[in-house]
Amino acid sequence: MAGGFGIGLVFSHPESKYFAVAQIQKDQVEDYAKRRGMSMSEVERWLAPNLGYEP
Repeated sequence: MAGGFGIGLVFSHPESKYFAVAQIQKDQVEDYAKRRGMSMSEVERWLAPNLGYEP
């Protein structure tokens, strides 16, 4: 099962626990591009710092 990713607001709190999100894989980018009606190259350009593969 492929992992997912999300976007949200993060508010700081002294007792907060933070975590890292893994890099985005090609199958996730393909799915996102399809759902957004965008080309792969456009999505890869926007998400380049977070990609877990070489476009």
